[in-house]
Amino acid sequence: MTLISIVQAPSRDAYPALLAGLEAQYGCAGSIEIAAHYLAAELADFHWDSRVAERWLGAYESLEEEPSELDRVAILGRLQGVWFVATCLVDGNGAVHALHDLRLMPGEREAETAFVDLR
Repeated sequence: MTLISIVQAPSRDAYPALLAGLEAQYGCAGSIEIAAHYLAAELADFHWDSRVAERWLGAYESLEEEPSELDRVAILGRLQGVWFVATCLVDGNGAVHALHDLRLMPGEREAETAFVDLR
């Protein structure tokens, strides 16, 4: 049985909130450039926060000696107006640790199809 969680929110795109906060703090000049740096530095977090659906893929099997209690989770979302799918490593508290296999999609329908196919 596959469990897909739909995240209920009018808009989960984290980018407009980031840009608005930077403009409030620093003004309009340079806010887009600063936002680009934040986005690049926190890519996994922004995609995780912008997800509209998630699906548990299983426990993460690490090659490290210390066992990690991370899960693999497929996500579907929209960031900066662009649909995406990806696989994330997430801990038991719902914090994302890594973003893998990020694919930008031309539209919502293609993203939904790719999301179902993620393994």
